[in-house]
Parts: sequence; C-alpha cells; structure tokens
Amino acid sequence: MQESVVDILKKVGAIIADSHFVGTSGRHLKDYINKDLLYLHPVEAAKIGKIFAGKFKNKKIDMVVAPAIGGTILSQWTAYYLSKLKKREVLSTYTEKDKGTTSSASESNQIFRRGYDKYIKGKKVLVLEDLTTTGISVKKVVEVVRKAGGEVVGVCVMVNRDPKLVNEKTIGAPFSSLDVYVTESYEEKDCLLCKNNVPINTSVGHGKQFLADKAKKS
Repeated sequence: MQESVVDILKKVGAIIADSHFVGTSGRHLKDYINKDLLYLHPVEAAKIGKIFAGKFKNKKIDMVVAPAIGGTILSQWTAYYLSKLKKREVLSTYTEKDKGTTSSASESNQIFRRGYDKYIKGKKVLVLEDLTTTGISVKKVVEVVRKAGGEVVGVCVMVNRDPKLVNEKTIGAPFSSLDVYVTESYEEKDCLLCKNNVPINTSVGHGKQFLADKAKKS
C-alpha cells in the first residue's frame, strides 16, 4: 500500500503541532510543516515525486515548473518519473523570487532567470508546489508560465493546508493536491495565538524574522 504524503512527512519529523508559528505567507499557524526536513531525505523526496508523476501520467506534459527552493527538488523528481512513465524526456525548471522585492510571499514576484523562460513557450506545463497556505506563490508561478507562452495543464501541491482558501477558483487553473493537512491559520491582526499570549516559535518558520521586524517598528 502506497504511503500517504502526510505519513512520509510525519516519518521524517516534518510535522510539528500545537505551537505558534509564522509561515512564509506571514500568516500565523498552530501547526507547521517543516518541509526542509523532507529534503534531507532524498529517498522520501523521490517517493513524493513518484506520487506526483503517477497522478499526471495520462496528461500531456512537456515540462514541470515549481518555485525555488524546495519546489525545485520536487520538480526534478516528478519530471524524472514522468520521463520514465512516458518514455520521453519531460523537462524541469523553476522560478525564483524577483530580486529587489520583499521576501514576503504575498508581495514578491516569481520570475524565470538563467534564460529558462525561452524553453516555456509552446510547452504544456505542470506547475508544482510543496505547501500552500494562501496559494499566492503558486498563483504567481502560473502567471509567469503563461506570460512566457506556456500552457498550464495542471497545478498540484504536495500538501494543501487550506482547501477553502486554495482551490481551482482561487488559483485560476486546474488544481489538486496530493494530500491535505488543515491547520488553524490567522492574519496577524486576527491571531488567537497572539491574543492568548502563546510564544512565537523561533526555531522553524519565519517567527524569528517576524519578531525582529516587529522590534524594529516598536
């Protein structure tokens, strides 16, 4: 029986529950998925790439695109297994945050560098992402793929943390996820964890930076 994505993440210790985290999006979370721990384990990361590939084996796909950094690893493994399944080469590339824009996912743009955009035109593209809370980053990848002349045939994320907020309608393209792990998530101004004085976790996520930025403003 195939392991679920959440089972794989639990196995490598990537799911941390019942604390107070700040995510890439800036939202505050009760539970956190430390995807970086997955990438320490190439065999487990490869399993997830294989699950992605199996899900899309019957779709016409020429290229897999994901946002750097973590998505790049999944893009590579997924393209590798799609190439084996389809018995032809499926390319893999990635987008990066636009230099000069803020590090916040909600404000920074995704762009192609290194001339990769010229390989997108006319291609049928599968867009991947590891985790989504707001879906902003992956939506920006969809936009930049279309701008480069690619056709987005599907968008799939490893784990969707908020299906009500992140779905086909909000992403603007055919959307699915390999697994779902719903966790409480708040804008800073509405954060119940803040209101209950639960200390912010600074060991993972963006909590340390959040507190540093807050200290500068005060």
